[in-house]
Amino acid sequence: MKHSKEELSASQLAGLRIFSAGIVFIPFALFHFKKVNRQKIFIIIISGITGNLLPAFLFAKAIAENIDSSLASILNSLTPLFVVIIAITVFRDKIKVQKIIGVLTGFAGLILLFLSWRGISFDNFKFSLLILLATISYGININVVAHFLKQVNPLHIASISIGFMTIPTAFILWQQNFLHLSFNKTSVQWAIGEASALGIVGSAMATAIFYVLIKRTGSLFASLVTYAIPFVGIFWGIMDGEEITIRQVIGLGIILLGVYLVNKPGRRELKTEIKEAELAE
Repeated sequence: MKHSKEELSASQLAGLRIFSAGIVFIPFALFHFKKVNRQKIFIIIISGITGNLLPAFLFAKAIAENIDSSLASILNSLTPLFVVIIAITVFRDKIKVQKIIGVLTGFAGLILLFLSWRGISFDNFKFSLLILLATISYGININVVAHFLKQVNPLHIASISIGFMTIPTAFILWQQNFLHLSFNKTSVQWAIGEASALGIVGSAMATAIFYVLIKRTGSLFASLVTYAIPFVGIFWGIMDGEEITIRQVIGLGIILLGVYLVNKPGRRELKTEIKEAELAE
C-alpha cells in the first residue's frame, strides 16, 4: 500500500485490491453459491463488506495519509478486543471478567502507543482512527459470522463474500477514473501490480488459508495470527526505513498482553478446541 499510493489514490488502491481478490474467488463463488442457504446470502455479503471491503478502504486512506505501516499493523492487533466489546454491547454475550480486563489492558497499551509515537499530531491521531474503525469492522464481521453463519462452510463464506465484492469495486474503479491511468508508465504498472498482488495474496489466498486453518486446528490456534501481524508489519516497516522506539515496543507488548487475556481459554474451552480439531482431522 505504501508503494502503490505513489501512483494510485486511496480509493483506486483499495478498489483494485478487493477487485483482484474477488476475481480469484469468482469461480469458487459460482460453484459454492448453490450449496448455501439463500437466506444466508445477504448475511454473507454483509460479512464481505465488514470483513474485507470497508477495512480495505479505511487502511488505504490511512496509509495514503502517511500513517506508518508498522503503526497500522500494531493497531490491527486490537481486533480481538473489539470482538469482545461488540459481543458484549450488541449481541449481549456473557463475557468473563478476565476478558474485560484484557480489553482494558489492551487499551492502556494503545494509549501508551499513541503517546510515544514520533511526530504525533491531531492529523496523525485522526487518520489512526481510520484503522481503529477498520478493526471495529473486523470485530463486527467476526461476531456476525459467529452468530449467524456458524453452520455455513467457512470456505463458502470466504469465496462468496469476496466474490460478490467485485461488483461494488468495479463500479468504484470506474467512478475513480482507474481506466484513465497512464498504463504505459512503469511506476503505474508497478503500483497496479503491487495492489493486485496484495489483493490476490493478502486478501484472497490469506483468507482462504485462514479459514482452512480454523477448520483444521480450531479457532484457538488460528487466533495466534493476531500476535504475528504486528511483528511482520514492524519488520517490513524497519526494512522500509521506519523508526521503532523501545516505548512503542512496550506499548505493543501491553496490547498483546490484553489480546492474550481476551483469547486465553478456560480448561473446558481448551478441551473443546482440542476435540474439535481432532474431529476435523
